[in-house]
Amino acid sequence: MYIEQAYKGENETWKFVIITILTTGIFVLNLLTFIFTDIDTEETMEQMMELFKSKNLLLAFNLGVFIPILLVLFLFVWLLHKRSILTLTTSRNKVDYSRIFFSFMMVFVYTVGSFTVIYYLTPEDYVLQFDAVKFTILFLIGIILFPFQIGLEEWLFRGYLMQQIGIMVRNRWFPLIITSVLFGIFHWANPEVAALGAITMVFYIGTGLLLGIMTLMDEGLELALGFHLGNNLLAATLVTFEYSALQTDAIFLSVGEQEGGVALVLPVLIVYPIFLFVLAKKYKWTNWKEKLIGKVNPPALKTQTED
Repeated sequence: MYIEQAYKGENETWKFVIITILTTGIFVLNLLTFIFTDIDTEETMEQMMELFKSKNLLLAFNLGVFIPILLVLFLFVWLLHKRSILTLTTSRNKVDYSRIFFSFMMVFVYTVGSFTVIYYLTPEDYVLQFDAVKFTILFLIGIILFPFQIGLEEWLFRGYLMQQIGIMVRNRWFPLIITSVLFGIFHWANPEVAALGAITMVFYIGTGLLLGIMTLMDEGLELALGFHLGNNLLAATLVTFEYSALQTDAIFLSVGEQEGGVALVLPVLIVYPIFLFVLAKKYKWTNWKEKLIGKVNPPALKTQTED
């Protein structure tokens, strides 16, 4: 099964510590800077815009930072743990790209459909700012660089940390909870949290929990990768908010009142369970209790037979 894939490599604690420090460093530094300094997030974003002179260039810079960190994760898993990236990705014999596509399309259909309804009901809250040239550049940046950004978060939280913590504590519920909480905490410094309040953390932690459940129930990262990519790509290209961490030349700009509270909690409580229901039916998930809170057992020791 998925967490047990870690047993295919070498798992000394010092290796886990080194890789975790190297790959989570940027998240920790960002969070500590936000907590212990008086940096104004909105002012910082304005200064960066003045420096780059282009929303697309700024987005490319922000996403490009994730590339070397993802490569470091892959390299050190291979060098130190001596196991393949496939074992970090799925328990299947090969990556199932159809799963990535399906979860991507599931998010796409829901996001575009729900936005269409909201736009029809409250068109005054949105401004059409479509610019063909800028949007084309944005789309190209998105499809090229977002896979690295969401890839790092998935291979790190739902992949590496989920697996390594799982074999340390010998269960599934603890790595599911701790990686979801960490996923949320590391987004604390995002401008959305400052603008909408601490309730935003319910959304981030809830999203981490959703992606973690997908990973454990489906025995691989494919569904989480597709879902995360669809969510982030559409967040950048469909509609942007003035307070968003993703300042882009999206098709629409939201000019309505900032939504918080119920608007952030409802997806976690209602929409996410529906997503899980759809996936469970399609991929025939069973044995939920064992896969989500069951024990993680090391492979049985091979007995040597005498000639």
